Amino acid sequence: MTTLFGIDRLLADPALRKPLEGKRICLVAHPASVTQDLTHSIDALVAAGLNVTAAMGPQHGLKGDKQDNMVETADELDPRLGIPVFSLYGEVRRPTGQMMSSADVFLFDLQDLGCRIYTFVTTLLYLLEAAAAAGKEVWVLDRPNPAGRPVEGTLLEPGWESFVGAGPMPMRHGLTMGEMGHWFVRHFKLDVAYHVIAMEGWQPDAAPGFGWPADRIWINPSPNAATLNMARAYAGTVMLEGTTLSEGRGTTRALELFAAPGLDARAIHAEMERVAPHWLHGCGLREIFIEPTFHKHAHTLCSGLFIHAEGPAYDHHAFRPWRVQALGFKAIRNLLPDYELWRDFPYEYEFDKLAIDVINGGPALRAWVDDRAAQADDLDVRTRPDEQAWEADTADCRLY
Repeated sequence: MTTLFGIDRLLADPALRKPLEGKRICLVAHPASVTQDLTHSIDALVAAGLNVTAAMGPQHGLKGDKQDNMVETADELDPRLGIPVFSLYGEVRRPTGQMMSSADVFLFDLQDLGCRIYTFVTTLLYLLEAAAAAGKEVWVLDRPNPAGRPVEGTLLEPGWESFVGAGPMPMRHGLTMGEMGHWFVRHFKLDVAYHVIAMEGWQPDAAPGFGWPADRIWINPSPNAATLNMARAYAGTVMLEGTTLSEGRGTTRALELFAAPGLDARAIHAEMERVAPHWLHGCGLREIFIEPTFHKHAHTLCSGLFIHAEGPAYDHHAFRPWRVQALGFKAIRNLLPDYELWRDFPYEYEFDKLAIDVINGGPALRAWVDDRAAQADDLDVRTRPDEQAWEADTADCRLY
């Protein structure tokens, strides 16, 4: 079955485009904002005769050229179209009044990874809030959640809101951006003109993609989101950004592995199997050696484990990336009690909290890892009610 994303349906159906006629349009986009034939959405909208007067780029930029976190993008003028391109990850992360005055309708066409910490979801909330204040419309041109429907992780705790924590959501939220927008509007009681151009033919539980359609090409939505395997593993491996372990930046497979100098990967794998073998169902772990060319442990031999959420070992409904990575931390803590695991540095503009806690929306995960007496069941008891509550709270937001 052919899968049509929101942008494809908008371009194919004049009736869907009719409400946009005569209105000024701003497109929120990045490199993965493309049509079925790989035309960038901004070019496709202009070619369809719509009045695109501005564009906005999220973290990593409209061009997707900024490699790391907290690397900002400046506003610019598009040299071909002559329209302003506003950065939502530069001097500001919330749209300003000047930005909102550039258009009547804001089309949000960002490919997401289905993870709370992936900042495009926060950008959607900030856009909805700005549109509510300015009396503007927001349309989400919906795209798949490549991580599919499974939900995992603790809900963000009150007081832990940040650019990687838009609200009380779990790490792996199971929604598309169109669906998430509906939840934002309801949860934050936003008085905004919100509309979703839904996909056609998306089957989130269908093999082999389980969220990502087999008939669509994967394009990096950010520099290190290079594969579908990364998208599946990301709800766990993103936690590595708050640790001294390499997440693989500076290699060709970032955020699909964890490694550091001097680790005994086989011993770590065996300890993971001992502590919680049931958490390892649905994926394969493989011993690896890397030498990052930049970022953590640059030009130093590291050993670790690669997470394969692909191939014969992959079971979409059994795989729990957040627990797999938590188990990796626990194994290292058990084997090396004094290992300096948590990295203390400014993370996504949070300067007074540990990065691992900002990432998890509270200290519960770190506390579990560091508590030598804590067992796998202890984390499950803390987490499962949150996961069940989120699934119940968002059931009526699901469009597919």
